[in-house]
Amino acid sequence: ANLLAYLDEEREVAGALPTDQRIVVERFRDELGDWRLVILSPFGGRVHAPWTLAIEARLRERLGIEVQTIWSDDGIAVRLPEGEADGGATRLAEIESLLFPSPEDIEDLVIESVGASALFASRFRENAGRALLLPRRRPGTRTPLWQQRQRAADLLAVASRYGSFPILVETYRECLSDVFDLDALREVLAGVERREIRIHAVETVKASPFAASLLFDYVAAYMYEGDTPLAERRAGALALDRDLLRELLGQEELRELLDGDALADLELSLQSLSDDRRAGTLDQVHDLLRRLGDLSPDEVAARVDDGGTVADPWLRELLAARRALTLRIGGAPRWIAIEDVARYRDGVGAQAPAGVPDAFLGPVSAALDGLLARWARTHGPFLSPEPAARWGLPVGVVDDALVRLAAAGTLVRGEFRPDGTEREWCDPEVLRMLRRRSLARLRRDVEPVEAAALARFLPAWQGVAGSGPPRSPLRGTAALERLAEVVDQLAGVAIPASVLERDVLPARVPGYQPRLLDELGSLGEVAWVGRGTLGRDDGRVVLFRPGREVLRPSRNPATDAGPAGSRHDAIRSHLGTRGASFYREILAAAGGGPDREVLDALWDLVWGGEVTNDTFAPLRALRWKRPTRSTARPRAGRLTSLGPPEAAGRWSLVAADPQPVSPTERLHAVALALLDRHGVLVREAVMAEELAGGFSGVYPILRALEDTGRVRRGYFIEGLGAAQFALPGAIDRLRAVREPDDGKARSSSYLLAVTDPANPYGAALSWPRRGDADRRPLPRAAGAYVAIVDGAAVLYVERGGRSLQTLPAFDDPAARSEALRAVQALVGPGRERELLLTRIDGVPIADSPYREALLAAGFTPGYRGLALRATS
Repeated sequence: ANLLAYLDEEREVAGALPTDQRIVVERFRDELGDWRLVILSPFGGRVHAPWTLAIEARLRERLGIEVQTIWSDDGIAVRLPEGEADGGATRLAEIESLLFPSPEDIEDLVIESVGASALFASRFRENAGRALLLPRRRPGTRTPLWQQRQRAADLLAVASRYGSFPILVETYRECLSDVFDLDALREVLAGVERREIRIHAVETVKASPFAASLLFDYVAAYMYEGDTPLAERRAGALALDRDLLRELLGQEELRELLDGDALADLELSLQSLSDDRRAGTLDQVHDLLRRLGDLSPDEVAARVDDGGTVADPWLRELLAARRALTLRIGGAPRWIAIEDVARYRDGVGAQAPAGVPDAFLGPVSAALDGLLARWARTHGPFLSPEPAARWGLPVGVVDDALVRLAAAGTLVRGEFRPDGTEREWCDPEVLRMLRRRSLARLRRDVEPVEAAALARFLPAWQGVAGSGPPRSPLRGTAALERLAEVVDQLAGVAIPASVLERDVLPARVPGYQPRLLDELGSLGEVAWVGRGTLGRDDGRVVLFRPGREVLRPSRNPATDAGPAGSRHDAIRSHLGTRGASFYREILAAAGGGPDREVLDALWDLVWGGEVTNDTFAPLRALRWKRPTRSTARPRAGRLTSLGPPEAAGRWSLVAADPQPVSPTERLHAVALALLDRHGVLVREAVMAEELAGGFSGVYPILRALEDTGRVRRGYFIEGLGAAQFALPGAIDRLRAVREPDDGKARSSSYLLAVTDPANPYGAALSWPRRGDADRRPLPRAAGAYVAIVDGAAVLYVERGGRSLQTLPAFDDPAARSEALRAVQALVGPGRERELLLTRIDGVPIADSPYREALLAAGFTPGYRGLALRATS
């Protein structure tokens, strides 16, 4: 009960618990008002220790901040010096962005910083004492610890002049290999970069229960910081021989570089088990025995064409011709070439049969060494128990022979197998072949993916839910934080108001309710601006968060005069003089008259980007607009009617940027927003967003980001031009969906609004068509939908849902079934009550060849067409 209460209290204070898929970053002020940052994660001290060193190095290099830190198995605590976070939320956000270094940079950051750590000083003292470099004057007496520290400090001061000093290098090796787990840290940071591990940032009034336990350790560590021993203070002056360290850490550790499939293919080839290496003649069977060594009858049959039916007659023929014979090796009968009989006799103790010519029975020097060398040439990386078990030899005898071969350069030892846990032996030529094959596979992996992979990647990158079972709804703070993340990712992109809360936000926030957006707006965490009308009752809006006003549509009053008219000028004048006003005040300022005329003028200014509202109620009211009437004077005694719902809330002029920014700063912010939204940015995607200046405007910024290493440039998606830029983590996720996952069809199918930023078709990708030149292009129209299955656009639902357009992938029965199942999401609670379908591909539904497929998918016939109704 206490444990559950502890977890509940942490969840209530911090909003979420740290898990293997979520890291909690908590910030709060301590008793003196200084900021504390606490990273809560379950990955353990071996990950947190090097991570702490990297954070200290990044803050020191980028911002010139010297911070105090502590780590444990439960997280990392950072104290910011007084005044360093006085810049407000922007400064804190800048500091928090440095808490997660790039996986590629982490090793260099740790190596450069570990020498200045107390851990290094204490390990050096232990290693020096173990190496008898800190002798005692009287061996029988105990030396005080403080004196040991002083002696170690003196030794460290001398050793730091020589980068290859053995105890120095051994201390580096011990810290980096035994104490730290850099591979696990790289995996965690790569997961953060790929967004597989979420970051939950929260500001609390005081430390949460989890953070409080870390602060207790912090107090214990820094209570007597002024008494830090001299060795710890001098440890930062160390030099390091990087080449020697690299040798000690072992560059033969190739588990992460070598490909498991390439290793399996190579082993089949070396053992003549691949189709192109099988024996097809008598002489080739003899060559098998000479090349591979001892083989059982079944093993020979497995390496012969025709299913091995001719293996036994060929072996008897070789025996009769005295070209091969059988020996009992390791307790089992084996076939060998007659040339090897003395080698097996002297190497593994096999008894040679009678009748072997004396020419084959001469003594063989280093017989076991020769057998092991051949074993290595015909196998992948192996452990010594494998040949020992096959030949019935003690493992120690085999180990000694392998060591001799390694000393002679015949074998190498290292960590080669991707699934291995110990250091293996391998022939150098086999290792070279394995590297070449792995490199060939890696080169195939870096080839550009097909265009459909972008349609598999983009919805997942933006966190859009598939058409499978609904996700568990988010509650409370978690829902608000997820909505804030979504708004940040969509900042600056124009989205039709009619689909924003009906399609876009619910697809990204499980259990979305309109009140969440209202609550976020009331907190001042989100605002909106119009960007062009789409007919009388709809238009495009741009969302943005505080501090990101630079992403709003840019408007130059000198060149863009906006809507002109007496009512428009009156509304501008009133809002400019009085500030935020309700509709009744605006109506009076505009000279009264019919509501419809005043509303039209007001919404002209809204869609022109000049006026906005402090709520989202007017945007929702456009979808369910009721008639407005105020032309007649109210009767005496009649209750006053309510104002029109599309005029609710307070209206105000769109405020200027709090701090004027240069064009370069604006383009920089736009480029970062585009990268965050798309992950992999291509010219066509930028052009589809209709940004001022287009792709050529942000291209210099993207190129500069590439020069600083923050983004990568390459040819990632086939057919979309060479100027493609991507975040490092996005590249891995894009290549991970190179091929469709047949085992997860429901999770990889989506029903998206055509105007949803997660739909690449009609923007970055062209619509797939059947080759009919007379058919009109499919528009990215508000109210239309597209069903995407495994990255292929299958079905286009036109606005209103009365007509469908099938795409080439619709011919696949599995994709067709999945797309029609996805379309069922258009009806139900909070959606349409009924979808009435009258035409498919311009053909009346009664004459369509797909009528039966629609009936099987749940449509019911009616006198007007086929209807799809909610099941519950």
